[in-house]
Amino acid sequence: MTTVTLAPYRRVLSRPALRRTLVLGILTRAPMFATAVLVTLHVVTTLDRSYAMAGLLAACVTTAIAVSGPWRGRLLDRHGLRAVVGPSVLVSGICWGIAPWVGYWALLGLATVAGLFIVPISSVIRQAVIAGVDETDRRTAISLDSAAIEVTFMVAPAAVVVAATQWSTAWVLFLVQACGVLAGVGLWLVDPPLRSESEPAPAQHAVTTRSWMRGPFLGVIGVVAATTVMLAGSDLGFVAVVREMGAAAALSLVLVLWGLGSLVGGLVYGALSREIPARWLLLALALVTAPMAVAGNPFQLGVLALLAGLLCAPTITATVDELARAVPPEVRGEAMGWHNSAMTAGGSLGAPLAGLAIDHFGAPAGFLAVAAAGVLGAGLAFARRPGRPAPPTAAPEAERPAAAEVVRPRRVAVPDGRDATLEP
Repeated sequence: MTTVTLAPYRRVLSRPALRRTLVLGILTRAPMFATAVLVTLHVVTTLDRSYAMAGLLAACVTTAIAVSGPWRGRLLDRHGLRAVVGPSVLVSGICWGIAPWVGYWALLGLATVAGLFIVPISSVIRQAVIAGVDETDRRTAISLDSAAIEVTFMVAPAAVVVAATQWSTAWVLFLVQACGVLAGVGLWLVDPPLRSESEPAPAQHAVTTRSWMRGPFLGVIGVVAATTVMLAGSDLGFVAVVREMGAAAALSLVLVLWGLGSLVGGLVYGALSREIPARWLLLALALVTAPMAVAGNPFQLGVLALLAGLLCAPTITATVDELARAVPPEVRGEAMGWHNSAMTAGGSLGAPLAGLAIDHFGAPAGFLAVAAAGVLGAGLAFARRPGRPAPPTAAPEAERPAAAEVVRPRRVAVPDGRDATLEP
């Protein structure tokens, strides 16, 4: 029976190293979350360019971050945190130190280069969180990190929007990036361990990509992409639906309820006595996203958004936990890089998919389109689930050896958790 208990949170939060890692995660992610909306405001207001050009800049930076994820993760695996974070802080600091004071095209180039050399925050923090706890508390620790992400995402963009209305966007952008550089330096100084001491030593031979980039890993990556397709598409769906209702002022409340649901859901998931497979959570998320299409007023939409939010953070948390178990520790950084790239790619596809449905079939169709994508992603994940081997067929009596010649087979554990029978 599945129960909810706070004991795992007490164990996790009793570890000073993990508390320090969670704080570092907040400090390093806040500038990253603030930058997206701030750059859009800077392009549209200070540089007096169109929203399309702001979107082009966002697309270039997003692509650069997605491309750099696995590459930066591989460098983490091979050379360690300081060898990767140091150059990242230097390059991105130089780029963002110049970017606020130049024209649009120079800003586009500098921001794209900074995206390629961005500090791999997700890979670093998640590996440090995983390394900081026992495997039994891993899901709880990841849930705490997800909760920290939710709070940071709700606070940081709103804070910089207020600041940008009071001061020059160029100065606000410069100060935000300066805070990002300082946070990166702090991460470099603390240098949290990315592997647990209890994990086995790295293999003497190199771990080949083909040995882990298959089956379980690809299934998790598919769930990640499908989840972020739904999240990004739902974000656009909220905007379209409240505008169609003539209640644009209610948008902020709906988004807050959605984020609050995700925060609560993530914390509850971390307190469960057993995990729920990510594919089941994805399917459930799709099923609770679709009803938002029939909301008749902002109040109903807010309630449905709260319910849908309860499954957002748990689904992402489950994918991180499953991915950590699906790959060897030696390549965990690269795997987390692919996880981040899948999130970025899914987010890039979700908004256009919802927008296409909204343009052709009306605002509610955006929720239905991304829910269908979630069902499809869950279906593919279920199809990829390895089946149980067929039971061995008993040999005919005449072919069996005599009793004196029977040798008991040995049973050994195999990586997927089942037992395998080996002939002596």
